[in-house]
Amino acid sequence: MSLQGIGFLFQCYLVLAAAMYFDLGEQEQKCIIEEIPEDMLVTGYFLLEPWEMNALSHSPHLGVTVTVRDPNHEVLMSKRYGTFSKFTFTSHTSGQHYLCFQTNSTRFSVFAGERLKLHLDVQMGEHSIDPVPDKTKDNMKNLENSLRHLVDQMLFITRQQEYQREKEEVFRQIGENTNSKVLWWAMVQTSVLLTVGFWQMKRLKDFFIAKKLV
Repeated sequence: MSLQGIGFLFQCYLVLAAAMYFDLGEQEQKCIIEEIPEDMLVTGYFLLEPWEMNALSHSPHLGVTVTVRDPNHEVLMSKRYGTFSKFTFTSHTSGQHYLCFQTNSTRFSVFAGERLKLHLDVQMGEHSIDPVPDKTKDNMKNLENSLRHLVDQMLFITRQQEYQREKEEVFRQIGENTNSKVLWWAMVQTSVLLTVGFWQMKRLKDFFIAKKLV
């Protein structure tokens, strides 16, 4: 294996060491929801392994199919990987994106009952700093790469802030509409109660007049 490949594997293991994980049955699909701004590069690292580390896997050709859907449930990407890999995609709209992971194996479904563990880490924005820098590059080149990385991170933060402002505006509009509806509903209730009260008083007065009590 080349030095670059070893560096990539080492980087992925470092990322997945602090990532979340969840159980995933053989030939089972599970999805997670991520709030992603528009035009955002998303990078995911995953590792699939047996739930019991000392247990041997009965599916030597086990893999993971990654499917990403946008807020309109349109498929952005769907690709099959091995047990350890990296996937990337770019969002086209802001909102909730669905990241679905399904294990696949060559065994029949009636025998596919192995319990697995999927480690997952999802990162947004550019993360292009090379974990194995080339020592032959001069300092200016390294500085340029660092500045480019900082600019990408600033763009990521700016898009996150814009997305949060959009969500805040939507929630504010929903709150104002709800308050307006509550006010109108209270006015309608008050009007109905007053109308019923006047109607009952008139009926009671007519009853007393009919009985010659007044």
